[in-house]
Amino acid sequence: MTKTLTHTLASPIGPVTLVEKDGALVELRFGATRSVDGPGPETDVVRAFNRFSAGDLGALDAIPVAPEGTPFQKRVWEELRRIPPGTTISYAELAARIGRPTATRAVAAANGANPVAIVVPCHRVIAKDGTLHGYGGGLPAKKKLLEHEGLEVSGDVVRTILFSPPGRETPPAR
Repeated sequence: MTKTLTHTLASPIGPVTLVEKDGALVELRFGATRSVDGPGPETDVVRAFNRFSAGDLGALDAIPVAPEGTPFQKRVWEELRRIPPGTTISYAELAARIGRPTATRAVAAANGANPVAIVVPCHRVIAKDGTLHGYGGGLPAKKKLLEHEGLEVSGDVVRTILFSPPGRETPPAR
């Protein structure tokens, strides 16, 4: 029997609702959602997410995820989890990392369909020129998440990149 729990938690971008099935995160919704069953018990998923919100950026790695999607989407989402906190890559780089360098648009679409945002960190993917593009929670939320992870974002441009993807030896000038 599948056990589903719903948790509404504080996050760096305001309340979020986590849906957990059998100990794995299957959905993250922006905003608070009331559960007819009431709040779920504190679980490993909840504890890890709360640690992230409190500043332990590596805590998201401890959260098992089981989002539903196509094999292509799941491959993109797996690769997103490999982007370290406080770093960004471009959509083109993400496409190259999954072995599909000409599939930038498809990768961007899969990124946008991510049902477990924040935990599967689609907010760490930006345009080649360093600007913010698309985020289910809105660009202000994407900016807040990147800033929570220690990046400097000025307007819609990521100004500080702690990790340089291949082909970019230095971060953009400040």
